[in-house]
Amino acid sequence: MGFSTGPQASLDLTHVLYDDGSYFSLSLALITLSPILLMPAYAALAVQTREYVVLVMWAGQLVGEVLNLVIKHSVKQARPSYSSANGYGFPSSHSQYMGYFAAFLMLHLYFRHRFASTGSKLLDVAWRLTVYSALIAWTATVAYSRYSLRYHSISQIVWGLGIGAALGSTMYIGAVLIPRHQPNSFLGAIKTFLIANPISTWLQLRDGWDIWADGGRESEWQRWRAEWEERRRRVEEKSK
Repeated sequence: MGFSTGPQASLDLTHVLYDDGSYFSLSLALITLSPILLMPAYAALAVQTREYVVLVMWAGQLVGEVLNLVIKHSVKQARPSYSSANGYGFPSSHSQYMGYFAAFLMLHLYFRHRFASTGSKLLDVAWRLTVYSALIAWTATVAYSRYSLRYHSISQIVWGLGIGAALGSTMYIGAVLIPRHQPNSFLGAIKTFLIANPISTWLQLRDGWDIWADGGRESEWQRWRAEWEERRRRVEEKSK
């Protein structure tokens, strides 16, 4: 088998350049790679929970990656002159990725998810704001890392965040909010089909947040706790 003599390209997924003499630059290099961890997390959650919302969020993230490639190869805007990275730079894929993730998840947490209560309304609000702030901070830090590490211009980063946030909001509104409030609409019918078709039934897909405000976590925990307590009782009786 002969080797191709044509031009070659690098599959640049984890290769990150940073200032070897700066721990801050090293930290940004690690942070800039953090979005890669989301894909296996999506896969694990999808297999474990089989939740409609998780699958929709994952699908939208993949659509965003394709959209980013299409835009880059349509606009063909070069990276900044000071960047040593390959490929087109508009829009920043990392920024778009995190913009989508943060927008979709924050909308879900705001509209559908109920956090377990601490018993204090003030603490409950503080915890929710902490989660939102952490998501925004993570997204902003990844975006900043793309600028600091000289991969993108500010414009490319801002556009990436905007496109990602717009896609995440559109996916959540179209696939979750509208079907929830208008089940007889066209989007509601699509959601019903996606959940109720024979293959989805066989795979045991579900939309836990459509029934329980916490996605069914508390009820599942209570069922586990009851079974666990019953097992402990039987063990104690045998030991007497």
